Amino acid sequence: MAASILSYSKYVKLLGCFRNNQIFSVTSKRSIMATRPRLEKVLETLQKNPYYEKYSQKIAKLQQTSPEEFLERVSENERKIQEEKVEIPALSQSVNLSRTIFSTLCQQNRFQREICRNYSSSTRNNKYITTPIFYVNDVPHIGHLYTAALADTIARFNSMLGYETILSTGTDEHGMKVERAALKNKLPTDKYCDKISLSFKSMCDTFNIEYYDFIRTTENRHREAVHHFWNRLYERGHIYSGKYSGWYCVSDEAFLSNDEIIEKKNDKGELVKVSLESGHLVEWYEEENFKFRLSAFQDDLKHWLKNENAVRPEKFYKILSNWVNEGSVFQDLSISRPKNRVSWGIQTPNDDTQNIYVWFDALINYLTILGYPNEKYKQFWPPSIQVIGKDILKFHGIFWPSFLIAAGYEPPETLLCHSHWTVEGEKMSKSNMNVVSPFDAASQYSPEGLRYFLLRNSVTYKDSNFCENTVRLNLNADLADNLGNLVRRCTGDIINPSKEIPNPKLFSNVLKSEKALELKRNLESLKLTAEKNYESLNIHHTVDAVMTTLHSANQMFDYHKPWTLRKNISDPKIANELKAVISLSLESARISALVLHPIIPKMTSDLLDFLQVPRENRTWQDTIPIYMETLSNDDRHYIKDCKFFEKIRIAKK
Repeated sequence: MAASILSYSKYVKLLGCFRNNQIFSVTSKRSIMATRPRLEKVLETLQKNPYYEKYSQKIAKLQQTSPEEFLERVSENERKIQEEKVEIPALSQSVNLSRTIFSTLCQQNRFQREICRNYSSSTRNNKYITTPIFYVNDVPHIGHLYTAALADTIARFNSMLGYETILSTGTDEHGMKVERAALKNKLPTDKYCDKISLSFKSMCDTFNIEYYDFIRTTENRHREAVHHFWNRLYERGHIYSGKYSGWYCVSDEAFLSNDEIIEKKNDKGELVKVSLESGHLVEWYEEENFKFRLSAFQDDLKHWLKNENAVRPEKFYKILSNWVNEGSVFQDLSISRPKNRVSWGIQTPNDDTQNIYVWFDALINYLTILGYPNEKYKQFWPPSIQVIGKDILKFHGIFWPSFLIAAGYEPPETLLCHSHWTVEGEKMSKSNMNVVSPFDAASQYSPEGLRYFLLRNSVTYKDSNFCENTVRLNLNADLADNLGNLVRRCTGDIINPSKEIPNPKLFSNVLKSEKALELKRNLESLKLTAEKNYESLNIHHTVDAVMTTLHSANQMFDYHKPWTLRKNISDPKIANELKAVISLSLESARISALVLHPIIPKMTSDLLDFLQVPRENRTWQDTIPIYMETLSNDDRHYIKDCKFFEKIRIAKK
């Protein structure tokens, strides 16, 4: 019998494997027993576990005794087990902590939950990038587009690096606010959702957001995923029924504590209560609903936030850390609403009088898109980067990781939280009548031009400003002049009537001027500089590096005066110098187009087509200057007598 026993220390070691993203797989049918020496070894092993510091004192407290007395109790329980010949159920592939040795020895469900989590495995060669799903209470504005374009840029960059990358987006379509918006627009709620959801999908398609899937929370697959997730939490003891009373903000779809509301006068001079954060009106509600034990997860989130990359940039990491450490947000959360008050939603699986809280429902979309609860979702879980706006940091930084940890799943690796857009220095809002439609702006600046402006002129840690004059200046200076004009001059009839694209490898050592040497230095460092900025999520710095390189290319071009060289083309030395100028300039354009491709994919694809760059040679590795590669002189990128691409889409002056 003793030879067939799986030691408890080995079992705990298996439970600790989540730190290395391993899959739990135990096929033994053996019983699990724990002798005192073995348990001593367990405690010694636990000291190396990252959760030991958090929970070692709780172990003793839960047992209401000292660790030494706890071991004595274990020995006594073991003796009783042997006398009664009790056999502990075998481990299954998906480790269920409610069936662990502690259920027999300790009878402490809370301890079982906290000591270890059943984290899913993740394949690091896969990248999962998400946008938040957009709420359908109104049509898209440029803030929505910025969020989608930022996520798309990150996903495209990872694809260029060679990762299998997917991007998710979609629409959040439940809740009281949607019902009220549909009523205001005199449409049935489902028809209203169809209309607004289509406008967000059109935005993504118009602006080349290359999504893997567009999820709608009114889809059956999402309802099934939400029910499965809910049942998992319910079975694990994290959901309970109770009475809830408090201030509710319909606009924010959230209950608020007294510390989160203030009083102010409305337009009629009446004193009303509003959300401290959003300024929206709150209403008092008392009702029976289901609650999630959010209060149990403060320590877990503290542990998650030990990784400073869990939330970026640093400003929002500090904000979230303060919330977590201060602890006032960790009150048990109401996660359902009476159906007679909020009828538009997903019904709870165990009570037909309740609908699921819209934020609980909405957050599960990130699992739904991956096919959850089918096991295939694990191929891309956890999300690599989830792009969110600062107004939903609490939902994604407190509720979402708590839900996931409670269910036994890994929280996201990184939340990228960005600030908002103002318009001509003022907050964008309907009351200010300054909401900018992305479709209207695209008709003036082109979809690619608007994408470029939003990503070039934003930083995530503070609000950015949309100014029409700045848009025109940026697009004309950067895309029309710095990039477009360089390519146009190099392939124009005056300088290059044959439309030849000389191989820079053959002419890399011809030009000796300081301008040419400076350009080569910029080209040779651009890959590393841009890569660091993409990985640090500083997209604007990537653009700065590209524009510096292109500015250097234009300076080199002007210094060597190729229009003058063309007049003396019969001289072989001058002919080589002319080809060197053209090749180095177009090489700058090729590399710049590749680096900018995640930001303006359509425009750069057009330019790379014009430069005859094959599709298979548009990876991040191809941003290395061709003259630095150990390839034959008949390089794959450049051929003679290329067909001129008549129109490069750039901003009009």
